[in-house]
Amino acid sequence: MTSAFSRYARVLSIAGSDSGGGAGIQADLKTFAALGCYGMTAITALTAQNTLGVSGIHGVPPAFLKAQIQAVVEDIGVDAVKLGMLHAPEIVEVVAWAIDHYKLPNVVLDPVMVATSGDRLIAAETVNVLVRELFPRAVVVTPNLDEAALLIGHAIDGVDALDDAATELLALGARAVLLKGGHLPGDDVVDVLAEADGERLRLSSARIASRNLHGTGCTLSSAIAAHLALGHALPEAVERARGYVVAAMAAGADMQVGAGHGPLNHGFAPVPSVRLPAPGA
Repeated sequence: MTSAFSRYARVLSIAGSDSGGGAGIQADLKTFAALGCYGMTAITALTAQNTLGVSGIHGVPPAFLKAQIQAVVEDIGVDAVKLGMLHAPEIVEVVAWAIDHYKLPNVVLDPVMVATSGDRLIAAETVNVLVRELFPRAVVVTPNLDEAALLIGHAIDGVDALDDAATELLALGARAVLLKGGHLPGDDVVDVLAEADGERLRLSSARIASRNLHGTGCTLSSAIAAHLALGHALPEAVERARGYVVAAMAAGADMQVGAGHGPLNHGFAPVPSVRLPAPGA
């Protein structure tokens, strides 16, 4: 018997909340919806935050994070997962348990360590646990230059150094790395996707002059997860996600939100919710 019902492409964000709406789970949900997916959340921490910076962080107890994940996965199900702000070792361990216990697919890890404003968002002792527990479990890790430098222990000096740095990140146990070069100087922004099997993809686009870049990394990792949930292979998911982010940056460049770093324009061209065959259809 076939089902008369369809279902959504389901994407779960396990990340922190940005009260200003530009990054964190707020950016994730906007991105999922704009790309035709059904978004869900398991919140790891609350932040008091606006376009000027972070003024406070309130962590969610690990047991309650686990309860959120269980409630979502056991009822609704998941096609892809985006991991964002994981500020404490106990939080990382809950996430690793959930990935294994529920065999969560298409895990995208954005190792959120520093906010756009420069505020540190992760405890130092958490970094080693994050690398050990989550790098091997994620299909791709998406660090920016500051995060990558923290992970490999040295600065990345220019575009020519991106490939070697990506290789160092793979050596930490990642299955694939999207190393984002947006913080490097130059008229073009260059990113490198490196996979453990040796595949490399270099992506380049013209730099967009804008101060509204808050949540760019959250949005990119969420868009990758959304496209994986929609059935695209990793290189295509990365290319499509990057195209969405570039367009959202351009669409939001002339907007005024707050007095500091404003958000992207996530809703510049939303697509209808994608309908997938329901189980048994």
